[in-house]
Amino acid sequence: MYINKLEKKINYKFKNIDLLEEALTHSSFKKKLKIENMNYERLEFLGDRVLGLVLSEYLFKTFPNAKEGVLDNYFQKFANQEYLFNYAKKIKLSNFLKTQKGDNLESNKSILSDVVEAIIGAIYIDTGLNCCKNFIINNVVDKDSIYSKPLKHPKSMLQEYCLNQFNILPKYSVLNKTGNEHQPIYEVSVSIENHDMVSATGSNLKKAEEAAAKKLLNILKI
Repeated sequence: MYINKLEKKINYKFKNIDLLEEALTHSSFKKKLKIENMNYERLEFLGDRVLGLVLSEYLFKTFPNAKEGVLDNYFQKFANQEYLFNYAKKIKLSNFLKTQKGDNLESNKSILSDVVEAIIGAIYIDTGLNCCKNFIINNVVDKDSIYSKPLKHPKSMLQEYCLNQFNILPKYSVLNKTGNEHQPIYEVSVSIENHDMVSATGSNLKKAEEAAAKKLLNILKI
């Protein structure tokens, strides 16, 4: 079966293969088949939290003398959309997704990174936290680059700038939510003292805020 090829790529054999099937199913395919609750979104919600816990513990132990800000920068290095998307490309994840006919998600960073998190959630349900740790640390995390200096996350950079310059935090606000239920688009604004408000979009609040922060950093030339 095609799905067995993916199990080999991720170095994990599912006890309940239906969990992996769910993690690989886009909601557009679910509607086509009229199958209730059969898509990756719930598992992605869980996997995002499990990934955060595993990475936090791993980095906490790997860098025992690092301050909170440094740990957060390392965390963002391995938990951001771009990094998870690159892992998805490495295992050719788009070849295994179930979508409505005609969809090509090979370059869709948002969905592919979310599906990686859905697979993490599926592994957690299948066999528990220890197996998730093994999968994340031995497959997703690039140990060769673990000690390389991470780039600061846009929201962290903007926060540091605001505190240093104005002693205040940047203000984020949700302006709009559009799109289909299974593919929402959030528009978020960010503003700081003495500067105009800027806005950006993303497939969830976290990604929209990151994009807005990056946009404002570019304007500030930071």
